Amino acid sequence: MIELYNADCYEKLKDIPDGSVDLVIIDPPYDIHAGFGGGIMKGPDKEYLNQIKGMSNGFREDTLRQLCRVMKKINCYIFCSRKQILPLVEFFTGLSCNWELLVWCKSNPVPACCNKYLSDKEYILFFREKGVKVLGSFETKRTYYITPLNQKDKKLYGHPTIKPLNIVKNLITNSSRRGGVILDCFMGSGTTGVAAKELGRSFIGIEIDEKYYKIAEKRIAEATEATENEPILRNTNEEAKPSLQGKKKGF
Repeated sequence: MIELYNADCYEKLKDIPDGSVDLVIIDPPYDIHAGFGGGIMKGPDKEYLNQIKGMSNGFREDTLRQLCRVMKKINCYIFCSRKQILPLVEFFTGLSCNWELLVWCKSNPVPACCNKYLSDKEYILFFREKGVKVLGSFETKRTYYITPLNQKDKKLYGHPTIKPLNIVKNLITNSSRRGGVILDCFMGSGTTGVAAKELGRSFIGIEIDEKYYKIAEKRIAEATEATENEPILRNTNEEAKPSLQGKKKGF
């Protein structure tokens, strides 16, 4: 089952039943403020930084609590900035979760480096509750990835922070089983949804920006047609609720 919502994630998460999601993968705003640093930059690179700055609004702790509520057991990956590592670790260890830090190293970073190190890596925090297994294999369980920025996908889908599909597929392989429900409430251009479909998982995606929602909807529809022709529930209003049912859980 695929369910896509063009909505505010905090509000739409309230409609998702308790304990109905197997795995959360999110790439929320990085909460970047001032001080991007300088460097010799071409026009496209400057535009990239302006796009990132425009998306850097942080996200609410209440959103994390809603995510904990909808998961069967806490089992989530969060792409984050360096500044977000400590508060996220404090939040989830306060819920007695184990955690791991994964890193995506970029071999061709944006050349903004005046009075600072290059922004050549991104962090992925993995939190799991006791009893949640790490599946996968030797090939999928690496804790770091070294790849170029995926410029091809950026040009195709127009999202400035799009993540490599193969990394997301590894995360899904390691932390869910076929048929499981994957949630991404900061869906962006739909990479998590495409990965979920290609790996035989159900997917719930929420994206507030209508432009990116439409891009994600198209990408996931194409991935669905290429796999099993499964129907997609598209919802651009706040009336319908997800059909996936789950048990009650208190947080």
